[in-house]
Amino acid sequence: MAAEHTPPEPDAVDHIVSQWRTERPDLDPSPVQVIGRITRLHWAFDEQLDRVFSDYDLGRGEFDVLATLRRSGPPFELTAGELRDSMMVTSGAVTKRVDRLQHTGLVNRRAAADDARGRLVQLTDRGRDVIDKAFEHHLRNETRLLSGLTADEQQTLIPLLRKLIQTLPQKGQ
Repeated sequence: MAAEHTPPEPDAVDHIVSQWRTERPDLDPSPVQVIGRITRLHWAFDEQLDRVFSDYDLGRGEFDVLATLRRSGPPFELTAGELRDSMMVTSGAVTKRVDRLQHTGLVNRRAAADDARGRLVQLTDRGRDVIDKAFEHHLRNETRLLSGLTADEQQTLIPLLRKLIQTLPQKGQ
């Protein structure tokens, strides 16, 4: 016998949509059902993700730099431009993040062998240890955050979110 599926209780977004339907019956507030919930998820996820990053004395940006270097594979180094492109941030943001990480001994900068003006950012052994531990903790946290959905529901959501992202204007467009 299949488990009985009960619909979720109405939430704050349902209340907001109901109010708009009453106050402006000439408009269809149904996009708020999706965008409102995505926004609330974003806020909730940010708070929960930042807790893990702070356990390692990292901000989201620093975590992103370390993770980008780590997943690049040996020798775990990239140019500032490669970091910028991978993280989709300004060169100033990369510089600020790398400065902080270098100050804490998690990355080093060195001149590129083929371009004396070019600088490479490399993960230190300590940086690799920190990101390996932080990423494991991060994945456990993300798994916990998604535990309200079954594995099948998560798999259904993946292509829908991908499609939605691909239909939106990209940064700079």
